[in-house]
Amino acid sequence: MTSLSTPLAFSMSELAVVDGAYRTAPRPLSYFARTFPSLTFFSRLFWIVLRAAAKAKWSTYDGRAWTASSLKVLRALEGVGVEFEITGVEHLKQTGGACLIVGNHMGTLETMVLPCIIQPICEVTFVVKQALVNYPIFKHVMRSRDPIAVSQTDPRGDLKLMLSGGLERLGKGVSLVVFPQGARSNVFEAATFNSIGVKLASRADVPIVPLALRTDAWGLGPIISDFGKINPKKKVCFAFGPPLQVAGRGAEENEAIVQFISERLCQWGLEVGTEVPTD
Repeated sequence: MTSLSTPLAFSMSELAVVDGAYRTAPRPLSYFARTFPSLTFFSRLFWIVLRAAAKAKWSTYDGRAWTASSLKVLRALEGVGVEFEITGVEHLKQTGGACLIVGNHMGTLETMVLPCIIQPICEVTFVVKQALVNYPIFKHVMRSRDPIAVSQTDPRGDLKLMLSGGLERLGKGVSLVVFPQGARSNVFEAATFNSIGVKLASRADVPIVPLALRTDAWGLGPIISDFGKINPKKKVCFAFGPPLQVAGRGAEENEAIVQFISERLCQWGLEVGTEVPTD
């Protein structure tokens, strides 16, 4: 296991995480990247996904390759002026094994970038919407990572699938990223943040690592939500919190997760709903 006091090196690239944190260093941008950030980024993203899908299709896309292509996405965003601030990475190592990473959900960016942060520390996969495993080209990448794909139209069926699939993966030592609020939103509403995370963590007897994120630099598209405008003026922030061990029904732990996310989002200047979560 790589020490978090030194850069995390993976594949041909590295994400320089020092003392549990990473921040984008100043860099020059080309005129085209400054003027057309969305066009520049999505043209680069297309080739990143195309190469990754080709490897996945031929069963040569493993965790190391996933980390490398995820990091290329992060670099492509930085290449058009998007700044990153990642903190609390040391908390992932503190779990000592498989864990549940539970956070708010804003868009596609977190699904693309989180692997290069988490995968070098522990094997990980996601709970994702079914559409992501059916997208042309990208489906090969997503399926290769053995995600839990939910319909978002059948809450009861999705709950059973998440519990059974989550227990299976966590039992094999694979950590899981879960976004309990369901639909992506730039406004965090505590009332929509359900307790699936603490239920699953309790049954699997694994710790939860809270995750607060701000990823609205990659906006939601008006027609296809995954292809929205890139706004380099908005900083991307990821903050991981100390691990929580669920006791009893997990009400206190779920409240602690909501509080952690709400506090970080307020610090980043984002709107937070005031209603308490209900189950």
